Amino acid sequence: MSHREPHAAPEPRTGAVMGMRSCESAATCRSDRPGHGLHAMQERLAVATATKWVDAIVVEVDEHGFATLAELGDVGGAAAAALGVRRVWHHDAFEGGLAPGEPVAIHALYGVLARGRQRFSVADA
Repeated sequence: MSHREPHAAPEPRTGAVMGMRSCESAATCRSDRPGHGLHAMQERLAVATATKWVDAIVVEVDEHGFATLAELGDVGGAAAAALGVRRVWHHDAFEGGLAPGEPVAIHALYGVLARGRQRFSVADA
């Protein structure tokens, strides 16, 4: 029996958006990494797990594709209350169509942001 060396502990990448490296422009990118193109399976899984959608309001969005969202929750049938703030990134800057104050929904498991009928793959930033 051979002796196996343990793997080095992974370094945390707090706040780092995965997948931003090596893409020159959003128009030519064909990646399905988080924050890039929405993979068909990712969309199907998000649809199949409808209870994991969280309503949110766009607080801020910039030209680099970073958006800050205020997640909302139902307080016993009363008005929605803020649950937390979440920052996400999309390679194509949400096609320029996301604006502060706009209602959206974010899927808690599969990294999908819904704006009306549009769906975007997002990466936590």
